[in-house]
Amino acid sequence: MGVGPAMRIDIPRRLMERLARLPRDQQFEWLAKCRPQDALLLDAAFEAWANDNQLQPGGDGWRVWLMMAGRGFGKTRAGAEWIHALALHGAKRIALVGASIDEARSVMVEGQSGLLSIARRQRVRVKWEPGLGRMTWPSGAMASLYSGDHPDGLRGPEHHFAWCDELAKWRRAEESWANLQMGLRLGSRPRALVTTTPRPMRLLERIRGDTWTVASRGKTGDNISLPGSFIDVMTATYGGSRLGRQELDGELMAEAEGSLFPRALLERCRIQLLPGAGRGPGAPKGAADAAHWTPAYAGELDRVVVGVDPPASVGGDACGIVVAGRSDGKLYVLADCSVAGASPERWAAAVARAAEDWGASHVVAEANQGGAMVESVLKAADAGLKVRLVHASRGKVARAEPVAIRFEAGRAFLAGIFPELEEELSGLQIGGGYEGQSRSPDRADAMVWALTELSETRSGVPRVRML
Repeated sequence: MGVGPAMRIDIPRRLMERLARLPRDQQFEWLAKCRPQDALLLDAAFEAWANDNQLQPGGDGWRVWLMMAGRGFGKTRAGAEWIHALALHGAKRIALVGASIDEARSVMVEGQSGLLSIARRQRVRVKWEPGLGRMTWPSGAMASLYSGDHPDGLRGPEHHFAWCDELAKWRRAEESWANLQMGLRLGSRPRALVTTTPRPMRLLERIRGDTWTVASRGKTGDNISLPGSFIDVMTATYGGSRLGRQELDGELMAEAEGSLFPRALLERCRIQLLPGAGRGPGAPKGAADAAHWTPAYAGELDRVVVGVDPPASVGGDACGIVVAGRSDGKLYVLADCSVAGASPERWAAAVARAAEDWGASHVVAEANQGGAMVESVLKAADAGLKVRLVHASRGKVARAEPVAIRFEAGRAFLAGIFPELEEELSGLQIGGGYEGQSRSPDRADAMVWALTELSETRSGVPRVRML
């Protein structure tokens, strides 16, 4: 292919904002009425209509942009647009790393949303040499193909930028990523974009936790170009399941080896909240999700409590706030109301609000970190709040073991989906230790306090006994 100038794409932002506000069916109707040349021009103006999570993050402090999203979100289009723009404006050496050389070629370069397609949309004539695995832009920028299966291919070459596609599929991901990072040293601000559907792997967890990483997420349903019928079928079939949360919602479903709360256990103990007309004593009072609450699956709750794991310092770890209830001897996690980086006044207000919304009988809070202060802060937020302070004589994992047994025995359940809480639970290891994304399992500890309290106290509800 020859080399030619780039076309300037200029779509009025107000037009795009008007189109974005229309219902999906009207968007399709509007697009159907466009002249072909206008539709093509609109399609080429990616930044005018793209999802915010498909666009390069702001700021200078990041080195890795991690885009974990569901299938069909538009990860390939976003990656190709990012690389194409860099190549037109100064980047010289670029690495394109796929799960294999064939996938790098067929998806990242020659695919429907790949680099050649983007160049055609922008009317930029690039030079593509398949035999060499090399692509050259009019600016002189050159991108080379590499495979995540062959780390030695990345040992030596230096690059300004890199695009790594489907890193979760790389068979030798650790070595390939390490070699790429060591060669990503040209220019004043070398950067890498990782576009992937998440799968449980330590490398992804580590990348996400690095201080120089910025992460963006997206769901399959966020892509306005996908047929609504496809999204409806996928959501109806897989929505809420482990597979759906990973493949459609782009959620990293990771767990530590030897987890005390394996993901399979959490999925097995999940209760689907169904719309109901009744209102039990544990139903949220005026909460946004009140319409989705029904006591039918658990009977009338005889007690609801709020478990609290206060942070040790202002702006430090999160304050774990978890609401749990009991019915007929079975325990239910109802809500995760935890807050991060909050002042004592703010997290205390969140505790009081959770207790009021769910009609909790009392709050059970860990008192190891300044018990008197914890109680006084909670009382200041709500003078009528009943607070019971508990002291931790064992580690977090040891306290969680009896609760895990209840889940295993089918006597404890998750009444909904709680991604951050579940991530912490899966990071608790049998025998002690924690390997999770957060620094401390504060949400998990709050849940343990709440469920332990419910398992140790009587209901106080009269029962008729047969003689």
